[in-house]
Amino acid sequence: MECNSIINEFYFHSASSESNKDYFPQSSRKYLASPRVLEISCGCKYNFQMKQLRVGLSQINPSVGDITGNTKKIIEVIEAARGLDIDILCFPELAVTGYPPEDLLLKTEFIDDNIRALDEIKKHCRDNMVVIVGFVDKKDDIFNSAAVIQGGEVIDVYHKLRLPNYGVFDENRYFQSERRFPVYSMGKMTFGVTICEDIWYPGEPIRSQVLLGNAQIIFNLSASPYYMGKPLARERMLATRAVDYNTIIAYCNVVGGQDELVFDGNSMFIDEKGEIVATAGNFEEDLLVCDVNTERVYKSRLNTPTIRKTRYELSFEENQMQAFTLKPTKTKRKVKIPGNQADPSEDPLKCAFSALVLGTGDYIRKNGFEKVVLGLSGGIDSSLTAAIATEAVGPSKVVGVSMPSMYSSKGSVTDAKKLARNLGIELLSIPIEDVFRCYEGMFAEFFSEMESDVTEENIQARIRGNILMALSNKFGWLVLATSNKSELAVGYSTLYGDMSGGFAVIKDVPKGMVYELSHYYNRLRGKQMIPKSIIEKPPSAELRPDQKDTDSLPEYDTLDRILKAYVEDGLGVDDIVKLGEKRSEVRRIIRMVSNNEYKRRQSAPGVKITSLAFGKDRRFPITNLYKK
Repeated sequence: MECNSIINEFYFHSASSESNKDYFPQSSRKYLASPRVLEISCGCKYNFQMKQLRVGLSQINPSVGDITGNTKKIIEVIEAARGLDIDILCFPELAVTGYPPEDLLLKTEFIDDNIRALDEIKKHCRDNMVVIVGFVDKKDDIFNSAAVIQGGEVIDVYHKLRLPNYGVFDENRYFQSERRFPVYSMGKMTFGVTICEDIWYPGEPIRSQVLLGNAQIIFNLSASPYYMGKPLARERMLATRAVDYNTIIAYCNVVGGQDELVFDGNSMFIDEKGEIVATAGNFEEDLLVCDVNTERVYKSRLNTPTIRKTRYELSFEENQMQAFTLKPTKTKRKVKIPGNQADPSEDPLKCAFSALVLGTGDYIRKNGFEKVVLGLSGGIDSSLTAAIATEAVGPSKVVGVSMPSMYSSKGSVTDAKKLARNLGIELLSIPIEDVFRCYEGMFAEFFSEMESDVTEENIQARIRGNILMALSNKFGWLVLATSNKSELAVGYSTLYGDMSGGFAVIKDVPKGMVYELSHYYNRLRGKQMIPKSIIEKPPSAELRPDQKDTDSLPEYDTLDRILKAYVEDGLGVDDIVKLGEKRSEVRRIIRMVSNNEYKRRQSAPGVKITSLAFGKDRRFPITNLYKK
């Protein structure tokens, strides 16, 4: 029979479905709530001699610093994988410690605890199944590492070569790298191991692993955070590596929220032609299981002169290659992999909303909060924040607070009530007018000859912030701030007022996208969860009579265009003007961005969903006289 492709068909399957329970042993069901499984085979009757193997990619949601909990999770997956006859099981980057551990890496006890956890993990790798797990290795220094374990022993440890030091990454601050490119053979199948950034560049380590080590499969343990457009860019990059080196890519990414970062998972298998066979779930823990045959890779390389010629032209002068022989595992499977085909493509708005929900939920859960509280003004920002929080932790754990003043419209108060009713959350009402009058009386002597201005507006915002913080202190609730990216960029928010909070859910969501996500949420739920009256009303802080946001700011579509060009794309005044914007408006907005760095430095963390978020991504000095 002619072997036309290494990919015959692929399946997705839920282990929890009644019709398929017999395929999955009882030990696997605790972890595998909804594993995605994939079969890759050529359908031909060769004696594979370990050219065919079953591979599992486990995208878990670890917690940074929870070494005990992460270890328990890893061991549970190992036991489940054993029941599925898996030959090689791969976990994400730094699965033992969580990612990024940041300055925890400067604590010797933390490193030692992580090493002890690896010792515990290897006790559960007692048979010939190979387990690849990310951890921190310690020698004369510390390394971002992957342990290759079989038969209860660590066969080898790979140290990450390329350490990212840009954007949200600071790995050069902590780790050393190592130029060593081992490969691992099981019968006639050979694989290489890489870690995250290693695969984002052509060349080493994949070059030597494939061309000198003859690896047919490259595993990549990753902790690649999400932002809009990142999944597609990542897929294209991985496909390019697969084609360039004529190899199968097994990419295992972490999932979950960690402070301002959120990881989308999307672990995947890509064949040597650059075709994405399938991906694991987005924004959820998952186990992707695949039957892989490497015969096609061998045949493809015979017909690729550049691969063959380059292999023999390479020099061994640096002696960086090492080869390890592993024991073969089962060639006959007792466990079948049934299921139905699925489409891994996702709507960008769905991904962004899922990222906000996961990032918010994990921040709340991992920091031990039982409930969250936020101000509900009847405006679009607080409404979307409440909706995301409700999806993240459930309506019983979300408390809204309506705090009307003398300037609050009747519609805003009724809109807040309607939103709370639609979401099923508790709503408290605490008017602030009397408190504000007390402030006026207190300052009357000092302000008597001065007109009302932003001072009185900010007092109202700070009264509301104090109320929310008092509820937080008394009941242990986490305060959610509701400002969006457009407002934070230009300082259209009140320090110690509406900026108060422990987590800023939509901090990285531009105002225009706030509306898009609100419409998406209503479509998702099939009804007007966020009332139409909230979406259609002109945005206003309602801190003075007849106030509108456009009294102080340009129209939000103009503001968002200029902010994206300046903040995310890094363009200067002249370049932005060439895009069609007014020079005076561009200068005004850039000046506002620069002048409000001190505010943003004091803002709560929030979920990063754009390519460049305020915070770790963008580190400008507060004292800054350069305004271009």
